[in-house]
Amino acid sequence: MTNTGRPHVLVIEDDLAVRDVLRRYLEQDSYEVTVASDGPTGLAAARHLNPDLIVLDVMLPGLDGLEICTRLREDDGSSVPIIMLTALGETDDRIAGLSTGADDYVTKPFSVKELTLRIGSVLRRSLVPAGPTPVAGLVTSGELVLNPVSREALSGGIPLPLTTREFDLLQFFLRHPSQVFSRDELLKLVWGWEYGDQSTVTVHVKRLRHKIEITPSEPERLVTVYGLGYRWDPEIAVSP
Repeated sequence: MTNTGRPHVLVIEDDLAVRDVLRRYLEQDSYEVTVASDGPTGLAAARHLNPDLIVLDVMLPGLDGLEICTRLREDDGSSVPIIMLTALGETDDRIAGLSTGADDYVTKPFSVKELTLRIGSVLRRSLVPAGPTPVAGLVTSGELVLNPVSREALSGGIPLPLTTREFDLLQFFLRHPSQVFSRDELLKLVWGWEYGDQSTVTVHVKRLRHKIEITPSEPERLVTVYGLGYRWDPEIAVSP
């Protein structure tokens, strides 16, 4: 959040027309906007300006969007929400973007209104209100503790570096233990999408498992119910 109290959005896009349209619409929606036209400049801006959200094109000169996302997530440990812009029909790009840590994606050509709605939805989840955070609303499961207000997640007292969507997904499962949800249902209930690419859910579940499971390839808590979807199996307390 900037000193003006307006959310700060960084747009990294090499197409001048797309860049200008996004800037204009976002500023009309009361966002503060910074734009970058190539990968190296965009990465430097992301690191220096600490924006509230990044709109990131996959195809960029100098450094592509996938590499930028990877560097922010893995090298910097950043959890800034990232919405990836991908070419229509390029499923591999969408999956790769989600795998490197993007929270969401929009395919080109896209509706600016749809993108601004996606931005607003992600920011409402990620921005933390000022002031003390209550303890009563904590969501727990075994050693996992989530604070929905501060958007903090701990595992055995150690902070978990979750992206916005990963946090939303984990919180949803913790609030609905022992229930099976299909990928379509998760798209509607967690993402708020009436329709979308089911691989979005698959990739986020995989990423989440790598952060919360002892052996991600053999999950014990976020399990697959074959032919149906996914289920959260809470830890069972064992009496001494």
